[in-house]
Amino acid sequence: MILRHVTIDCVEPYELARFWSELTGWPISDEDEPGDDEVLVEAPRPVPALLFIRVPEGKTVKNRVHFDWMPTDRTRDEEVERATVLGARVHEDHRVPDGRGWVTLLDPEGNEFCVERSEAERAGRTPGTAPGVTGA
Repeated sequence: MILRHVTIDCVEPYELARFWSELTGWPISDEDEPGDDEVLVEAPRPVPALLFIRVPEGKTVKNRVHFDWMPTDRTRDEEVERATVLGARVHEDHRVPDGRGWVTLLDPEGNEFCVERSEAERAGRTPGTAPGVTGA
């Protein structure tokens, strides 16, 4: 089997898809437009796409499943800042003084997701530098 989509119930599919498209850098399908009941954010293969489907009710409880994102070309803190500029809200901050930890955010409809440290941060490098090169 292949996981084709991760489906997210929401009140405003296009608006929520636009947030996730901007956050991930993945495009909204050319077939979708504002007001549609289903909107697809196309992920690079083999990653499953994100499918946003309109439901009549808003979110009322904590997600049972959520995304844990690891930045590739930014630090965790830069990615958290970027997400909040795009419309996310910090929900719980689990960063610790030694640099470990993560931040739990809420997307514009209140769905939880986490941002962890990048691979470079875990290895003691500045994101975007070659292995063995530490940041200042």
